[in-house]
Amino acid sequence: MPRRILIAKPGLDGHDRGAKVIARALRDAGNEVIYSGLHQTPEQIVATAIDEDVQAVGLSSLSGAHMSLFPRIVSLLAAQGAGDILVFGGGVIPEADAAALKQLGLAAIFGPGTRLAEITEWVATNVPASTTQNP
Repeated sequence: MPRRILIAKPGLDGHDRGAKVIARALRDAGNEVIYSGLHQTPEQIVATAIDEDVQAVGLSSLSGAHMSLFPRIVSLLAAQGAGDILVFGGGVIPEADAAALKQLGLAAIFGPGTRLAEITEWVATNVPASTTQNP
């Protein structure tokens, strides 16, 4: 079964070109990708992740709100009994923040200029394949 991955844009950030590029690269690498669109709350992202039975959530932030939004999503997933869903992120995130986000439960952070192959290889190595059949 292919991996199911949710790509989401939390908060008020209105720029999603990078998220769409990542979604396409992951899809082209054989994953099933759900893109939730712009302006999603952490609660909406977590509900979609659970409803869609994903193995991972990829978050994109260019607004600077990553230190509050990303950990909130990790926390909400854990509170919903879905702490096994890996969360990774990307965007304009300073290295110090990336290290802090990893300590707060994110599995990986990909900064500007990260090669698409690096992201798809990380997913192939770190995200388990789906074990359920989805309609």
